Amino acid sequence: MRAIVLAVMIIQLGLGYPGYAEEPAASEPPIGATLPLFEKNHCVNIKDPADRLFCGDPQLNDLAGRLNDAIRGRLDRRSDHRLAIAENAEWITNRNSSCSIFRNQNIPSQNVGTIKQCLVKETEERIALLSDPNFDCLAANTAAGSLICSDPSLAIAEADLNDHALALIAKLKEDEARNAHDEYARWIRSRDRKCSLVGKENVPLEDVSSSEDCLADFMNGKTAELIAAKGDPKRVFGRHPLPAAPDADAVDLCVAQIHAANACGDFLSVNRVIQIDSDIQPQSASVLAEIEMVVLSPFAVCSPIASGCTGTCWDLKSGQAQPSQPRSRDSFAVAHRLRIEKSFEFQKADSGGWRCGSATLQPIAKGISIGRGP
Repeated sequence: MRAIVLAVMIIQLGLGYPGYAEEPAASEPPIGATLPLFEKNHCVNIKDPADRLFCGDPQLNDLAGRLNDAIRGRLDRRSDHRLAIAENAEWITNRNSSCSIFRNQNIPSQNVGTIKQCLVKETEERIALLSDPNFDCLAANTAAGSLICSDPSLAIAEADLNDHALALIAKLKEDEARNAHDEYARWIRSRDRKCSLVGKENVPLEDVSSSEDCLADFMNGKTAELIAAKGDPKRVFGRHPLPAAPDADAVDLCVAQIHAANACGDFLSVNRVIQIDSDIQPQSASVLAEIEMVVLSPFAVCSPIASGCTGTCWDLKSGQAQPSQPRSRDSFAVAHRLRIEKSFEFQKADSGGWRCGSATLQPIAKGISIGRGP
């Protein structure tokens, strides 16, 4: 019984924690009367109105399991599992909105039938899409992803690199594997920066086609590096040599070290790092960068996670960073995006590389939060 309820919640993949929903008005028939599994599965304990329907209706409950299987199958094809989780959360938000389901608003019992039909249609279409390997290209939301998917040779090169990387990561223990996934994601962000593709999501493909050779060289070079490891993931992942220059790549690694020290991996993933300015001296450097992060699991806007992992507390109403805000009960939902600007300090090491001198994300220069919809 509890497993059925959890199966429904897995669809959300971190969207929120189950809780008690508001009681309907006295004149309104209880929604549980229209849902055969409502009492058996203890659906009253689920706060999200859509999840209540998936919990209490037999057809939707079955679809929940099928959707979960399709999600897991796609995650197994992805090198960056957690961003796929955020993508799924965004789809859920759009699905609920199109089916007239709004957060924290009870569904009138007389509307259950119509809303159920909409949920069935949307969910069956999503299962079909997720089960199609070509969907990974259809869902590309970056300039690099669109360019790769438009060129068969680049798509093959990416699939080859991804297969070799996942095969090595699969040999690592859980914590090491998580760190390796993070490192792989940094490779991809570094690739996009080197190939001048960051921030060009809405640029016509013909205007970024000059980056094709750069993408091919990067992916073929990384694949050769993985093959040369001869099945030993530790020859590739976890070495972390000091960056050769104080730049966006160095900031990316610095943020990773700060996030690891604060156990941020379950709550946030870095989406992109952009260098804004720098001041480089012979033995020290300061780099101002923008960091965009995506929420993977809910956390309070003013909490140790917020301050340690984003460098500040936040005000959801204004969308602004609020370092001095008193403790709040508001929380970020999955797929919420946060952007901060911060100056990172670096020191020149004897080896010639650059060592991060910023041990925390505090203080930040500015911050803005971007919601994921209704």
